[in-house]
Amino acid sequence: MQNFDSASRPEQLGYYITRNKATVRETAAYFGISKSTVHKDVTVELAKQNCGLYSEVNEILQQNKKERHLRGGEATRKKYEAAKNRGRQ
Repeated sequence: MQNFDSASRPEQLGYYITRNKATVRETAAYFGISKSTVHKDVTVELAKQNCGLYSEVNEILQQNKKERHLRGGEATRKKYEAAKNRGRQ
């Protein structure tokens, strides 16, 4: 877990998401905190602290939300393909 105070955490998370176009899950893994903490910090706390950054982060989160069904389908396809290949060996 990275060492930072809870007052500056929402902005740090927001900057990470905007720089890397990261998902909530990727951000949580990078910072070593829960997904729910990341989500609350960037949707509730960040809106109070930095409106400009909040709007940038919100756009990325909305885009991720639109694409998540594609990511899930891709993961499932890879999972079954790997199982199929193991069965051939």
